[in-house]
Amino acid sequence: MWKSAILFAPVALAAIDISFDSTESIKDGAGVIARDLMSIYVGDQYGEIPGILPGGLDCNPQNEGSYCWWQAGAMFGQMINYWQYTGDDQYNDQIIQALLHQRGEKNDFNPQNHSRSMGVDDQAFWAFAALDAVEANFPESPNEEDPSWLSLAQGLFNFQTSLWETRTCGGGFRWQVVSVNNGYNLKNMISNGGNFQVAARLAYITGNETYADWATMVWDWMAESKMFERDNEGLLYIWDNLDADNDCQEPVKFIWSYNYGVLLAGAAYMYNFTDGSPEWKSRIDEILSSSLDLYFATPPSDGNVMIEYLCEENLICNQDQKSFKAYLTRWMTVTAMLVPETWDIIMPKLRTSAQAAARQCNGGDTGTWCSMQWWTNIPTGKTGAGEQMAALSAVGSTLAQPAMAPLTLNTGATSESRPNPEPERVRVLAPITTADRAGAAILTILACVGFVGAMVWIVLE
Repeated sequence: MWKSAILFAPVALAAIDISFDSTESIKDGAGVIARDLMSIYVGDQYGEIPGILPGGLDCNPQNEGSYCWWQAGAMFGQMINYWQYTGDDQYNDQIIQALLHQRGEKNDFNPQNHSRSMGVDDQAFWAFAALDAVEANFPESPNEEDPSWLSLAQGLFNFQTSLWETRTCGGGFRWQVVSVNNGYNLKNMISNGGNFQVAARLAYITGNETYADWATMVWDWMAESKMFERDNEGLLYIWDNLDADNDCQEPVKFIWSYNYGVLLAGAAYMYNFTDGSPEWKSRIDEILSSSLDLYFATPPSDGNVMIEYLCEENLICNQDQKSFKAYLTRWMTVTAMLVPETWDIIMPKLRTSAQAAARQCNGGDTGTWCSMQWWTNIPTGKTGAGEQMAALSAVGSTLAQPAMAPLTLNTGATSESRPNPEPERVRVLAPITTADRAGAAILTILACVGFVGAMVWIVLE
């Protein structure tokens, strides 16, 4: 024991030292961050459940070390990006196993063991990982009977189209899939934005106009809702959610970086699908400008380092919120690839953030775990999957090149589409009208009269 303690003691004094002028140094640093991140995952060990992180079956984002089901999907998408940027394939088998194990009984990322708390946004993050695999030609399962990455994303899309709901608020997705779940009354941005991005990416990959039409419909509903609000200076606030029980009239005025990121990337995919539509370019410019103002230029950041400003300065981010910068970073990176005009705007900001993030990777038992508050060199003492993903996405972004832009079926993507890739035609429920209510009341009265009459007849007999 004494010899072991001497052996490992110096490791605690280590820290990640990355020279951002050296590709190999960046890859080495990213490899250390990825190693610590994947050390949290034990789903591939005997007796564990592939694809989930600790706490995944009954998570509580307020508890340290408890990670919800969706965050595992986000992590495996992150690791696909890591493989693409570095070429390090040591985690590929774990990624493949995880995505396939959590695909659900109908290959739509709706597994029964998570249905009690299933959110539309939760499913979307697993679909994002499958789409990351398609766009990077990540290896498919060696078992030919397993579904392809593209077919899993299509299955998720087809399932979610049945959840579009027009009886309240003129449309939109509710947060929760199951009506008895807490939060079913909410129509939130990440669920609607997540479905929008899935549809936009499927349109981009397949060239299928039906996906693009759906993405446009979802965008239009979001943009016309009260989740979009602009101030007098043109800053776009993308609020977190609306209450369908209140006809979506009063938004909950929290703003999170991943809501901006999910729409930014979705708009970038649509910009490409439409061969450079000025309308989609205008939307990209507005979201990007607002993202830079809110998540880089808000003190204590100096304008160049990303901050989750609503919770990060006071260290009150929960386990979910600690990971949000990872998604804004990844989606800003893909936007820079898809929309070359944004490259020189986005990449310097991400490079500065990456350098700042690396300086915060000096904690934990290895001395290399990452923490938040990149704008300072003072460790927060808090580490976990969210902090690791955020740092890995930032450092990894500095390895991105325009040539790594997402592939399509026409530009080299090899994942197979379903035999019938057309989205299912969905029966959309029309809004309830006064006539509907009157008719229902009449039918109810007639049914009651009939029931009472039958009971009287039985009694008289």
